[in-house]
Amino acid sequence: MLAILALAVGGFTIGTTEFMTMGVLPEVADGVDVSVPTAGHIISAYAIGVVVGVPILAFFGAALPRRAMLVWLMAAYGVFNLLSAFAPNFEVLTVARFLDGLPHGAYFGVASLVAASLVTPERRGRAVASVMLGLSVANVVGVPLATFLGQQVGWRSTYLLGGLLALATMAMVLAAVPSVPGDSEASGRKEAREFFGSLQVWLTMAVGAVGFGGMFAVYSYIAKTVTDVGGLERGTVPVFVLALGLGMVVGTWLAGELAAWSVYRSLLLSGAIGIVLMLVYYAAAPTGWGLLPVAFLVTATGSVLVINLQLRLMDVAGGAVTLGAAMNHAALNIANALGAWLGGLVIAAGYGYRAPALVGAGLAAVGVAILLVSAVVHRRSAGA
Repeated sequence: MLAILALAVGGFTIGTTEFMTMGVLPEVADGVDVSVPTAGHIISAYAIGVVVGVPILAFFGAALPRRAMLVWLMAAYGVFNLLSAFAPNFEVLTVARFLDGLPHGAYFGVASLVAASLVTPERRGRAVASVMLGLSVANVVGVPLATFLGQQVGWRSTYLLGGLLALATMAMVLAAVPSVPGDSEASGRKEAREFFGSLQVWLTMAVGAVGFGGMFAVYSYIAKTVTDVGGLERGTVPVFVLALGLGMVVGTWLAGELAAWSVYRSLLLSGAIGIVLMLVYYAAAPTGWGLLPVAFLVTATGSVLVINLQLRLMDVAGGAVTLGAAMNHAALNIANALGAWLGGLVIAAGYGYRAPALVGAGLAAVGVAILLVSAVVHRRSAGA
């Protein structure tokens, strides 16, 4: 369906822009004259922008027409990408990345609601996965190309590309997505009260905020891990970025299938496998090309977690559908900020560029523990 394709193109745009920073992080650091761990703060700034933007935009946009909201969100995304491209120094770039993160989660939340409304209930998981597939495909096509472009032309060109992709998304959404009214009875205050008053909501967001941080701990520093730890040439970095992206595509497709089996069990399985993979990543990093299949599996497993967390949060949100659809991305970008920050800390402390994988294993273990607590709470509530 063309409408879902248009929504997925928006996911492609956001995915390309978010993750390409990690592929060109050394170039960004050189360009604004800071160290690589310090440059990693712009990844955290973007993630914090997502976290701040989701509740604000969802609060005020619950009753707005959804197609119009998608267009305006993508327009803002394009403008802030251009600001990033022309940032004269690290401080301005950091602010620009924070601002660019603001529309991110709200776009995915609204797009997920629109996609789910266009299909029958039993196909809801696949429709949401299709929107998120745009983000995954970005890591196969958009991010490697943007990384190559940034290495050859300069890191600023990557953010110019992000602005052009945002413009293309706006055109496709206007052309293909039907006019979808907002919920006229929705109230930001009412949604917030219902959403944030649920313990299961908080537990589900905590799984994403902590458990998913491991993937960002390793992804944020993939370029230096490949070159400094693995001993490979700088030109091989786009190949590893491609492997990470392929893992996301496969994981996103698999998540849609596993959701029909069990959303909760899929989350538990992906979390447990994630712990093991982080330890394998640590061991494989010095082997160079031996890290490639492990990187693929890390993002495949992480993508299963992402999609099923989205579905679980939409389910436990009750009537707060706009917040429920959007806040998953706030939680995941807390994971982004947390993973990049903790990874930078252990690197700056002298433990090397593969040490973030051990941080990732610990974060994944905490995520699994929170899932088990969620199950206990559910059983007690059902019993009562």
